[in-house]
Amino acid sequence: VQLQASGGGLVQAGDSLRLSCALSGGTFRRYSGAWFRQAPGKEREFVAAVKWNGDTQYTESVKGRFTISRDYAKNTWSLRMNSLKPEDTGVYYCNSVASWGTTYWGQGTEVTVSS
Repeated sequence: VQLQASGGGLVQAGDSLRLSCALSGGTFRRYSGAWFRQAPGKEREFVAAVKWNGDTQYTESVKGRFTISRDYAKNTWSLRMNSLKPEDTGVYYCNSVASWGTTYWGQGTEVTVSS
């Protein structure tokens, strides 16, 4: 299984970005999807997740601003990020957990939010 993340960039505070993570080499419906991020000098932290059944979970700081979704036609999950803040800056990593428990990580995509 491979995960390919895309969509990062440099934006201003208040702008929006959409990150995507494409899964290949596996049956998409058997994998959850999630995003983590790592700010400079900080540990990697959970951002959002979408389970096999579509249930979603968000870290408190992004609730109401970020939306995670799955696209079964494209084998991807996306993170729509609205009202971005400088504290959202970091490298965003896509993550997936198979139904049998194996965890996979994609490469990071950098998000920089200027004030």
